[in-house]
Amino acid sequence: MRSKQISEEQKPEFWFNTKTMSVEDGKQALALYRIGPFASLEEAKNALQTLKSRSDAWLEEESEENK
Repeated sequence: MRSKQISEEQKPEFWFNTKTMSVEDGKQALALYRIGPFASLEEAKNALQTLKSRSDAWLEEESEENK
């Protein structure tokens, strides 16, 4: 029996919906409200914190460059 390889299209994708503030399995909401994709449900649940952390890091980096 051959093992099946999962193509990129078949891998589950999780998105955070900023309108409903919930995680969705697959593209359900309009792109305007989606953050992602994320590889896991847990990553999608933490989407807002991930965005804040990245934004803070970018601001710090810019601040350092402008000194």
